[in-house]
Amino acid sequence: MKLSIIMPIYNEIETIAEILRRVRAVELTVTAGYGPENDAVVTFEREIVLVDDGSTDGTREYLRAQEGEPDAVIIFHEHNQGKGAAVRTGLGRASGDVMLIQDADLEYDPRDYPALLQPIVEGRSQAVYGSRFRGGPTKTMFFWHMIGNRFLTLVTNILYNTILSDMETCYKVFTRKVAEQLDLQAPGWGFDPEITAQILKRGYRIYEIPISYTGREFEEGKKISWRDGLTVLWTLLKYRFAR
Repeated sequence: MKLSIIMPIYNEIETIAEILRRVRAVELTVTAGYGPENDAVVTFEREIVLVDDGSTDGTREYLRAQEGEPDAVIIFHEHNQGKGAAVRTGLGRASGDVMLIQDADLEYDPRDYPALLQPIVEGRSQAVYGSRFRGGPTKTMFFWHMIGNRFLTLVTNILYNTILSDMETCYKVFTRKVAEQLDLQAPGWGFDPEITAQILKRGYRIYEIPISYTGREFEEGKKISWRDGLTVLWTLLKYRFAR
């Protein structure tokens, strides 16, 4: 099986080399402990789909030097279009059996990959989210970011009759079957609620796995603001009541 790691990138020259090192260092071997594949050992081939979304800080030049790497697919947007657009481009080029979204900063730890892949290998679910609120170690999450996340996740649960704890997580993992049913349009931060709404409206139930999280400060490059929360709320409402 092949895992496609979709990485949207915008002005991450300070972290891009380290996150690529961490992604490549993870052993993608999962032992099924449940279901028809019980005790089977599955090793995933790695494909890293890097989408530069118009970076201006030297990230593009760094990525051009990576173009000869056999595990990398590198795409350049001519101008900044937003995270959602970068993810959509990456999904369109990915060739894996399973897709995983990875931010280019160091907030999320690729060592969580095997745990995220296990429910898919075992046939428990075709969509898995990594939750920062299910007991994994966390550091530096701003209080109002946490409140905003909890509120938007609660709205998601009410509108879509689910019990997620972290709708806004970066770590969203799903099979190619799920990916091929998505019709993503949101260019920016509306991506997270859009993909969640579409997965749930197509009848899939999302499995959550505890993950670790080390949040960035704004001066370190954190980009999300309260205005993005309004976009998320509007997107959730739009898809819930769309035919």
